[in-house]
Amino acid sequence: MNELKIESANYEKYDVTLRDGAQDPQARFSVETKLEIARLLDDFGFDHIEGGWSGANKKDKAFFRQARSLRLKHAKLVDFGSTAKPNTVVEKDKNLLGLLQSETAVVTIVGKTWEQNVRNTLRVEWFENLKSITESVRFLADQGREVFFDAEHWFDSYRQNPGYAFEALDAALQGGASRLVLCDTRGANNDRFTQEAVESVVAR
Repeated sequence: MNELKIESANYEKYDVTLRDGAQDPQARFSVETKLEIARLLDDFGFDHIEGGWSGANKKDKAFFRQARSLRLKHAKLVDFGSTAKPNTVVEKDKNLLGLLQSETAVVTIVGKTWEQNVRNTLRVEWFENLKSITESVRFLADQGREVFFDAEHWFDSYRQNPGYAFEALDAALQGGASRLVLCDTRGANNDRFTQEAVESVVAR
């Protein structure tokens, strides 16, 4: 296993095993196991390792606390969270403050980009969601964090309303996001549509 290496190329390698992979009930990673996996992922050559969601469970919070002693040779640890809750001042949002407490140089925050989720889940107007994206990203960036924006359901949004899909990405850029992650959250899109959508983003 330790012999596996990922060849260098003109792209970044971002691993989500310790958060998304850990959602499998059979995973049951202990903090010690997560630390060991992080070391292996670093050895493999990943650029970023998403260590968990410190604001969602105590185990991930403990992981980030203990991970400060890791001597990673290549990878950067990333804490994951979400944009501020509706009608919450970003400076007082517990999720955003928790991301700062993990002390990772990079954070990834997920935000709603599909209008029906904005209306039905967040229950706010579309422009309020865009404002929250910008302010959440800016708050973290102003605290010295590099921010990746995880655009939840972005391809669904692009299919239904391309204008709003782009506005959500623009909102993250305005806040200072350094990466835009286009998410096919439902896995419902074919290759041709995905290629067309990504090409439209690159062109813009």
